[in-house]
Amino acid sequence: MLEFQIIDAALFPAMSIALLAGALSFLSPCVLPIVPPYLAYMSGVSVADIEAGGEGRRKGVMAALFFVLGLSTIFILLGFTASAFGSLFLQYQTQLAQASGVVVIIFGLHFLGVFRIPFLDQEARLESGQQGGSAFGAYVLGLAFAFGWTPCIGPQLGAILSMAASEASVARGTVLLAVYAAGLGIPFLLAAMFLTRAMGLMNRIKKHMRKIELAMGGLLVIVGIALVTGAFTSFAFWLLETFPGLALLG
Repeated sequence: MLEFQIIDAALFPAMSIALLAGALSFLSPCVLPIVPPYLAYMSGVSVADIEAGGEGRRKGVMAALFFVLGLSTIFILLGFTASAFGSLFLQYQTQLAQASGVVVIIFGLHFLGVFRIPFLDQEARLESGQQGGSAFGAYVLGLAFAFGWTPCIGPQLGAILSMAASEASVARGTVLLAVYAAGLGIPFLLAAMFLTRAMGLMNRIKKHMRKIELAMGGLLVIVGIALVTGAFTSFAFWLLETFPGLALLG
């Protein structure tokens, strides 16, 4: 049976977390520094040409768009798979949410440096085998990059996948990963459109990478505790009582 009510008050907190996790993934040490060279490689023009505007910028933006589409394709498929798995165990939804919370807390503690998880410190990135300069090549590169399991993006993605698995609906879990993809992809598109300003901002952000990691770790621990204790559900009920109009969304 199709579920028409997808977005409601219960999903808003999780969507906000997913969007923030995507943005912080973009700011992570394994993504932020490679943005300018990736844009140049995918578009087939130099960074200077992209900065100069005109045709170079147009190619850079188009390459970024198809790269983000490639990323989004994989993330949405992962969200569908994780939430489909979770829906198979619908009668154990509470226990699954608690287990997901424990996983998210572990990822958060990894980020905070309380302990290290070896497989999260390894990178397993598929090579696309495509040359730059084509929309299809940028799309395939996005597909390949999405499979990269790095110590930077792995914990965020794993946490959102855990949240997706705890959702009672395949559609809702898929939405979470789509929002995560948007959080990661929109800054990439903005960087392509305003590369000169973006590069200056990136250089300033690089000095605060450890603070970003600590913020992400703290956020994941809080989210994990909320999942384990049921605070997410309580917050959703509070939203519905405070803003009754949210119940009409879907």
